[in-house]
Amino acid sequence: MAPTLNVKEDSGNRSSWNTLLPDFPKGPLSKYRKKASFNWKEMAVFLDGEDIIQLKNRIFSALESDPFFAHHPGEELSREKYQELTFLRCKRLFEYDFLTQQEIMENPLKILNMVICIGMYDWSPCLQFFLHCGVFGGTILSASKRFADFMKKIYNMEIFGCFALTELSHGTNTKGIRTTATFDRNTQEFIINSPDFEAAKFWVGNMGKHATHAVVYAQLYTPDGQCQGLHSFIVQIRDTKTLLPMPGVMVGDIGKKIGQNGLDNGFAMFHNVRIPKENILNITGDVSPEGKYSSSFKDVKERFSAALGSLSSGRILITAVSATNLKLALSIAIRFSATRHQFGPTDEEEIPVIEYQTQQWRLLPYLAAAYALDYFSKSLFENFVEFYAGLLTKQRSQRQADLGREIHALSAASKPLSSWTAQQAAQECREACGGHGYLAMNRLGEIRNDNDPNCTYEGDNNVLLQQTSSYLMSWMNCIRNKVPFESPLGTVNFLQDYHHIIGWRFKANSIDDCMDSSVPLAAYKWLVCYLLRESDLKLRKEKQSGHSDFEAKNNCQVYYCRSLAIVFIEQTVLQRYHDYTHDPNVPSTLQPVLKNLSALYGLWSLSKHLAVLYQGGYVSGEQAGRFVQNAILELCSRLKDDAVALVDVFAPPDFILNSPIGKASGEIFEA
Repeated sequence: MAPTLNVKEDSGNRSSWNTLLPDFPKGPLSKYRKKASFNWKEMAVFLDGEDIIQLKNRIFSALESDPFFAHHPGEELSREKYQELTFLRCKRLFEYDFLTQQEIMENPLKILNMVICIGMYDWSPCLQFFLHCGVFGGTILSASKRFADFMKKIYNMEIFGCFALTELSHGTNTKGIRTTATFDRNTQEFIINSPDFEAAKFWVGNMGKHATHAVVYAQLYTPDGQCQGLHSFIVQIRDTKTLLPMPGVMVGDIGKKIGQNGLDNGFAMFHNVRIPKENILNITGDVSPEGKYSSSFKDVKERFSAALGSLSSGRILITAVSATNLKLALSIAIRFSATRHQFGPTDEEEIPVIEYQTQQWRLLPYLAAAYALDYFSKSLFENFVEFYAGLLTKQRSQRQADLGREIHALSAASKPLSSWTAQQAAQECREACGGHGYLAMNRLGEIRNDNDPNCTYEGDNNVLLQQTSSYLMSWMNCIRNKVPFESPLGTVNFLQDYHHIIGWRFKANSIDDCMDSSVPLAAYKWLVCYLLRESDLKLRKEKQSGHSDFEAKNNCQVYYCRSLAIVFIEQTVLQRYHDYTHDPNVPSTLQPVLKNLSALYGLWSLSKHLAVLYQGGYVSGEQAGRFVQNAILELCSRLKDDAVALVDVFAPPDFILNSPIGKASGEIFEA
């Protein structure tokens, strides 16, 4: 079961809601707010809880009041000035100290919410802050207590860090990393080298201008000439006072990008850079003074996975970041659609464009996706917190290892699902706002461009999906032999009923039968089982045809393993959101609209797989497909009057959203 997030009885009354969440100004959007079937303030308190809302308010208020974060409409900053301002803003975020260590320990979700709130304003300072504290600092924190003093310097910003894994010629293929770290037992140092230009560290966030230290991933060589595999090391790359490169280090900025140009992505090459022996992050292994290598991981694959464990946290963050971009784009497009009037039943009467079925169909399924993915990203973050706690306490149990594999498989698919959904939605929202959506000041272009790299960094989406499908395929022997199995989070437990599920068929006999998310959920379970069977058969046929393992796997991706990974993550997201929205503790005033969102997300996602459902025999005849399509349109119609209020639940204040056509009042043509 997924963890239950803030499912609680209504703990406040309307006066406390009004204190936390002031009314929106009266204006053109008031009409739709009055039509809503639920109280948006009750929904916000239910989803987040008062503590999180207070944190959001504190962050939003601080940013709006601080001249460092002031907007300058019409002013075009050069990239150099933007990067300089981003770094100053990042430093300012440290000064605010929005959360204490105690608060984070008591409710780790607060750190995720803090990152999201800052990102809603601008992802560049947000990511700079997170890369330093979360990725650079988090990797060091999980290594050893001997870095305690180092951690103090990180949090005091005496040093500024980056995470240097990717190289110019190797990104997603981390096994191909070619930077070397050779141990010199005479001096008790590691010597860091870049064999050639193609082995230069590249795309590293914070490295371009500001980082003084890097966690550098390199192939570890012991004095006997043996390569012990990929390990990480703390390497100083710039002087902390002058920011000039350290001896043997060539470091710089990689240039202008499509988006996120406040973040200084950089490159680095190393020539005989010597670092103390103690600078190895001994997460997976260490070297004795005599040069003898030792590791608590006997299996090389396990050691490699542990060395890259911090990547799961990055992918989980990207899942949440993308869901946030989805919410930002929808806040603008839905508010605009409710205020923009075009055409009507008569020449004298124009109606809001949200009243048109096409506009509802274009936007409201993405609204449902925003709610489902937001819940999933937070629940997956809580799963990771449990896993990370095990890392910090050096747990070596089978459950800990299984939990790591499961979270890895989930994050490797949730990042593609969330980032692609946000990217498609940002473009749809841009087009749904017509010419106004194309104006830079309305921010939809910025949201789209800033979301774009989420599809690539921390692993190319299409390649990552292979890791999820490999995880699923690994259960086939258990399934074939009917051996009982389960995973720590239970995401694959339904596969124990594989032989039964594969015989299921679509049972809905009307549109009404499709109006609950249990219908698409059953179809998704069948889809996973069917594609698992077909992928396994395809792989075996390829091998029987004489293809190598590499060729066979490569020939099984399109229409098979790739589709398997996608339907699995969509099924998992839907399962968690279905369980959440159908929980008896959900207030009766909120449950109808939440169930509609769950059903719409499930049916809309499922509709993309109708061809496979027909191909595999789960559905037959033209009626089944029409039931699904008409149910989607009916749910869009039902949610139309709730759309503005649903956006109000997650939209940040006007200063943060920074889009004239997305203003809370709906006065889109007023300055």
